Amino acid sequence: MAYDRKIVVGSALAIGLAAAAATAAGAAKLDQWTVIASESRGFTIAYPASVFVPRADAHSDDGHVLVSRDGGARLVVGAFDNEDATTLGEYREQLLSENYSGADLDYAPVKRRYFVISGTRGDMHFYERVSFTCGGRLINSWALLYPVSERHIYDRIVEAVARTYSPGAGRTGHCD
Repeated sequence: MAYDRKIVVGSALAIGLAAAAATAAGAAKLDQWTVIASESRGFTIAYPASVFVPRADAHSDDGHVLVSRDGGARLVVGAFDNEDATTLGEYREQLLSENYSGADLDYAPVKRRYFVISGTRGDMHFYERVSFTCGGRLINSWALLYPVSERHIYDRIVEAVARTYSPGAGRTGHCD
């Protein structure tokens, strides 16, 4: 199966995991929230603009990459068509083998329409949620990667961002 050009989020995660860990912004406050809403893909998510800024070269209606102000953490949000009809289980296994090989997982629930992969690889901690919508024809996901040494800050941010996330139902709020 050909996934390479489809895995916008996966590629960004690989880059983030390979990047050198930097120290996150000390006691970052969770204020000045900004919402990302994709009309065509249906997802919405909010993030603390006091912590993250969008990378100018990495956003479209299909995906966004945000970087902490000190460059040590990344928030990646994206969606794409599941043209190969990959199952949730197949996609999860692909992410585990390609992006998280050798990682120590600490949280990895699998539900009917979504899964979460969270753990540590090297000096980085990661949390990724992947949702299959529109009967599996659309894959939405978001991930936060951050230095293990800053978990006391970013674990709180993961929880706050997770409460704002809605994978939606696809183009203009409904499946075509």
